[in-house]
Order: sequence, then C-alpha cells, then structure tokens
Amino acid sequence: MPLPSHSPYVIIGAGIHGLSTAYHLAMELKAKGNGSGRDILVIDKTSICAGATGIACGVVRNNYYQPAMRELMAHSVSVWESDPEAYSYHPVGYMQISSESMHEDIVSIYEQQKSIGYSSKLIEGEKDCTIYMKSIFHDWQAQNITSVLHETPGGYANNTKAMLGLAAKAEAEGVRIISGVEALGFREDNQGTIQSVETNHGLIDCDYVVIGAGPWTPILWDMLSLPKTINIKNPETGEMSNDIDMWIYWSLQEGTLGIDPNLQLTNDGKMPPVIHVDTDAPLYSDVDGSMITDEMWGIYYKPDYHFDGVQGGAAPFIVDKRADEVAIDPYGPESPEFIVGDDFSQMWVSALAHCQKRFSGQISKYKKEPSGGIGAFTPDSFPVFDSFKENCFVIADSNHGYKMLGVGKLVAEAICGQASSLLDPFRFSRYEQGDLHPVSNSPFPWS
Repeated sequence: MPLPSHSPYVIIGAGIHGLSTAYHLAMELKAKGNGSGRDILVIDKTSICAGATGIACGVVRNNYYQPAMRELMAHSVSVWESDPEAYSYHPVGYMQISSESMHEDIVSIYEQQKSIGYSSKLIEGEKDCTIYMKSIFHDWQAQNITSVLHETPGGYANNTKAMLGLAAKAEAEGVRIISGVEALGFREDNQGTIQSVETNHGLIDCDYVVIGAGPWTPILWDMLSLPKTINIKNPETGEMSNDIDMWIYWSLQEGTLGIDPNLQLTNDGKMPPVIHVDTDAPLYSDVDGSMITDEMWGIYYKPDYHFDGVQGGAAPFIVDKRADEVAIDPYGPESPEFIVGDDFSQMWVSALAHCQKRFSGQISKYKKEPSGGIGAFTPDSFPVFDSFKENCFVIADSNHGYKMLGVGKLVAEAICGQASSLLDPFRFSRYEQGDLHPVSNSPFPWS
C-alpha cells in the first residue's frame, strides 16, 4: 500500500493502543457523521504488534490499589468482553494471593471493587486461604498467605491473535495500516500545531496525531520537544522535587516453563484463573535448596497454549544503561530483544514450586525465548494519557499496556470532543499539581 501524502488522522504504532484507537476512532467518526475509517492511517516502523504488544503476557485484570487504575481497568475488561472471539480473550478470572503485609491493601481493593460493581470474592486468614486454594489446586503449598482476592472477570488474551483480530476490525472500517514506515519527526506551524509527520518514506500532512508507541514513546516525546525532566509536588508536604527524569527503563522479567499447559488445569479439569502471588515467605531454590530471598517477592503465571507452556513473570529491574541507549530499539537487532537477569529462571521456577508441588524439579524445561522485554516507565510508574501541541494525543502506558484495550476507545472519544473522567487522573499536569496516585505495598513498581 503506497504511503499517502495526507491523512486527517495519523496514528503512530500498530500495537494495542494504536490499533484500539484506530478502530474506535473509526466507529466514533462514523457514528457522528464526521468521517470514517478511511480518514485514519496507522503507521508502524516494523509491523502489527511487532514490539512490546507481540511478546506481552496478555494478562487482563482489575486488581489495582489505585482507584483511578481500577476504574479504568473495569472499563477495559468490558471492552475485552465485547468481542472475546476477535480478541482471542479467555475470561478465566484473576487471583491476587498475598501475605499479611498486603492484607489491608487487598481489603481496600475488594471494597472498592464492590462499590463499582466489579465481581470478586475475598478470602481472609491463612487457614481459610489454604483451604480455598486447595479446592482449586490439590497441590497448593504457598506459605504465609493471609488473603486471596479472586476476581471473576478478567483473564488473559493471546497477544498476537488478539492484535490481528483488532487490526481486522479496524481495516473492515476502512482504516489503513502500513508497515515499515518509521516516524522521524514532526513539522509544526508557528503556534506549535503539528502540520505533518516526517517519515522514512516522506511527509504525511495531517490534522491530528496519536502516539501509541509503547517503549518507543520517549523517542517520539523528544521529537515533540516535550520535557526530559519534570518537577513533582509532594501532595502531603507541598514540597517540589525538581529535575526528575521523565522516563525510566525497566527490564520485564518474564518467561515460559515448557510443560503441557494441561498440567496446570484445576481440580475439576478447567482452565485456571491467572495466578499472582505476593509473599514475604522465604524463597528457597528448587535446584539446590539455597535461599534465594527472605524479602518480599512476587510472581504471576498462567497456562498458555500460545506460549506452549506455563507463562508468567516476576518483578522487573531497572536497566543499567542510559535511557536513550536502550530506547534506540528495545526489540531490534542493536539492542537485546529481552533482558532477563541470569537468576530469573531459577527464581521464577522455584517460586512456582513454592506455590504448587507439580512444578518442583521442572527447571530444565524452562524456555529461553523472547517474553517481557523493556518497558518505558514514567516517574510514578503510572500512565500519562494527555493531549499536547493542540493536535497530538500521547498514550504513554508506563507498561500497563496490554490489559488496557479500552484506553483507545476513551482516546477516540476524547479526540471527538467527549471528555473522559477515566482519563483525567492520568493527565501530565498531575506531577506539578501533586495530584498523584496512592502507592501500595506490592513489590511491583506498577502497583
């Protein structure tokens, strides 16, 4: 498909956010009689879901301590549920299984889920938690667990299949998706409004730009001359922390245990919920019995036929490089496709064995293959969804991305003039205004 010289809407990135925005914007334009999908062009430097989206674990959950994130996720789950076949979505549910240090947080999440009508069940107390988990997995053996929050909605989606389905929905509405087109810069008028996108195949004049580029967002952020550092107001003291880096790169620790996914079925032979465990129980190596950690640790996992095994991960770590070095191409040949710590496989598989006996002695089946990748995180590890330059919307998901299918729908509505209370808590101005999200006791930075 030849690159057009003009498109009313140019969307950069053919991952979860770019494709979702394109599809929902096409639907909005058609509904309002203001255009159609033919007015929308999606460009990607590689191809559909070739970056972070293509190797995402695909977990879809509501479980967040932050009210704004929880409400946004409830909206996204509803979008996943709207077409599970096209989105290759598996509504198996999600379980947050935690030790006592997180008990208060989990109760708060449960109460607020009830208040927004999100279906979940809370089990409290070590004895009752063990009984409940053994009713699902006969070999459950995790220690120090005092709360289980079982969300009935949610689950996971097959990453590539879901995006191909979403792309097909967008193209059926007339959206053009062109691969191999890299955004190199922007041309603006004297007021700073974007007039055209510079690409490796020439200029594209446009009326509006959407950036949904995942870990490449900081590169485009720089092209827009947006700030590399920001000031953040402490909401309690009013004091300002100045010159904080806008972007931090974390390596996402994920992998696959190459066993038959059917080995993780529940006691009654069904596909299990996605399991997430956070605990302060000492973790010992399943290989030699040595202690791996006596501090808080967390893992998540699920059987997944797309990955052909049990897939999941653990807490990430900050990449020990300059952000601009990593950001050249986090998934390309000049940078690692994925950076997984040398000790990840032993930690993760040992943690699986800590939770369920069936995983003991299985470390030789760990598969070293791309999964996880590099994430571009904001200073508070929560997304920035906001408009800049009068006619540019930036979707900076801070690695909360894949589960947030509904963000594209909200962005499309915002572009068409319908303000969203769900997006408002993620505006860029929250940093200087001190309107920050609360922080939980989870070991994961995005919680």
